[in-house]
Amino acid sequence: MFRPVELIRQACALALVAVGAAAFAVLFRTAINAAFTALYHAHDVLRAFQGLAWEWRLLVPAIGGLLAGSMSQIASRFKGGQGVGDVMEAVVLGQRHISLRLASSKALGSWFAIVSGGSVGREGPIIQFGGGLGGAIGPLFRLNEDQTRGLIAAGTAAGFAAAYNTPLAAVLFVVEIVTGVIALEVVLPAIVATPIATALTRLAIGGGPIYGERGFTMHSDVELFGHALLGILAGFAGPAFMAMLARGEAVFARIHLPKPVCAGFGGAGVGALAVFLPEVTGNGYEAINLVLAGQVTVGLALVLIVAKAVATTASVSSGSPGGVFTPSLFIGAALGGAVGQTLTLLAAPGAIGAVGGYALVGMAALIAATTHAPVLGAVMVFELSGDYAIVLPLLIATAMATLVSRWIRPSSIYMEELDRRGKAWEITMEGRRMKPSAEPDEPS
Repeated sequence: MFRPVELIRQACALALVAVGAAAFAVLFRTAINAAFTALYHAHDVLRAFQGLAWEWRLLVPAIGGLLAGSMSQIASRFKGGQGVGDVMEAVVLGQRHISLRLASSKALGSWFAIVSGGSVGREGPIIQFGGGLGGAIGPLFRLNEDQTRGLIAAGTAAGFAAAYNTPLAAVLFVVEIVTGVIALEVVLPAIVATPIATALTRLAIGGGPIYGERGFTMHSDVELFGHALLGILAGFAGPAFMAMLARGEAVFARIHLPKPVCAGFGGAGVGALAVFLPEVTGNGYEAINLVLAGQVTVGLALVLIVAKAVATTASVSSGSPGGVFTPSLFIGAALGGAVGQTLTLLAAPGAIGAVGGYALVGMAALIAATTHAPVLGAVMVFELSGDYAIVLPLLIATAMATLVSRWIRPSSIYMEELDRRGKAWEITMEGRRMKPSAEPDEPS
């Protein structure tokens, strides 16, 4: 039965979530930039660390890790979830409360980690805050459980869109990662929330792709084999990165020290790498631009692939809150840049397109390999580049990366979190079903 009052409440709640997610994204990004200017007299983390003496490159991430770990410890006192795995469980199963207070506390911890050079992404707290905001606003507007679950998904999508300026990819993030199937009760709120959040973020920060306008050229269809090879390599690199993260968490779990101390040690690990490779600091945004511009050699790109994976593991596994999505984009860009430059050296002059194009495709392929979401990876990088010529290489590379990655490591980086809880599901031709070993427990 059509109820205008209920529809108005739902629409108002959805608009408030979208506006709130965008406002938080703008505030968070502005606060990071202001900190770099005030503390380092630099516009970004890479320039900041390039201007520091070696001892400060070592010390600053350790201090930041200590502060980030302290905030993470404070956040652990609050009940509820706030990670992507928690959002998946809350939206699909309705068995997880997304805590706005917990997400806000961890967002402050992420801010400390990012400002001090920790290898974490700023997208994590923005996405998680959006989901937490949806979970908090739903009951305030007297929405039922299904409507609130849709609001959590909408807030998550709005946060993703505000972080990356990619509204279509934000909707696909909900479809391919959060739900795994197209449920209109979830997808429609996300479709409404993402343009609102994107428009407000563009109004406050500026429009255009976050990595700048990037043209793509493919001199011959034969290059598709090169992009397929890049996808296969990403299919191996993604599971290796996931295994490194899991191993890092296991190592730090066996260290019986307070969480802030562990996070401080993790930050010191990042600092040790930053003494020689300041490119590993932060989420990798600035270093990605260098790779896209073709300013990173093959040797340096290969070194940065390993170094960034180690730095991200040191930060995230030790307890510094933050995302791994943008660091994954960096690893993919470095891999693509290395492949593009190698093919350029081996092929005849003028036979290979710009190295930056391979870096873009590598970004999508690595995301597909870690998330098992090939369409998300392809559409996101298409939105980042805005060039239709890149579509075929993106589809081939992300498909190959997903196939190889699933063969090596069946669960995605987010699904593994649910696997550990015994609440994972799998997507079949008949739809989504719980895995045989995954028996839902009582709602938290």
